[in-house]
Amino acid sequence: MAVAYDPNNIFGKILRGEIPAHKVYEDDVSLAFMDIMPRAEGHVLVVPKEGARGLLDVSPETLGELMKRVQHVAKAIEKAFAADGLTLHQFNESAGGQVIYHLHFHLLPRWDGVALRPPGTMAEDTKLAEQAEKIRGAMGPFEG
Repeated sequence: MAVAYDPNNIFGKILRGEIPAHKVYEDDVSLAFMDIMPRAEGHVLVVPKEGARGLLDVSPETLGELMKRVQHVAKAIEKAFAADGLTLHQFNESAGGQVIYHLHFHLLPRWDGVALRPPGTMAEDTKLAEQAEKIRGAMGPFEG
């Protein structure tokens, strides 16, 4: 049985400007911002502006456009942090590891020999602001 989307989740509140976030990219389709509990330096979340609980209930049109933004932000992260690679995570429902029930993609820059940090440690606000600025500085115009 499908569970309805609840717009009062934390990402919905960030999208409405009720909770601050260190924004990396925003347009009419998506918002990308720093994860406040990063598992790697430069860990960014990309969310659709459409209210969707997960991958299975977002509209195909939004998903297609969203993935173009995920790729755009990923390229900027890789460039900004001179990453050797990138990990993309997306979880669905509690059994799949989802904790916040608004579709979101985790972009984590990776370096050879460097493991991801364990989840759950808050980052310093000033550090997130600096990383967001670094990513924005590495980002070219969106050409989707």
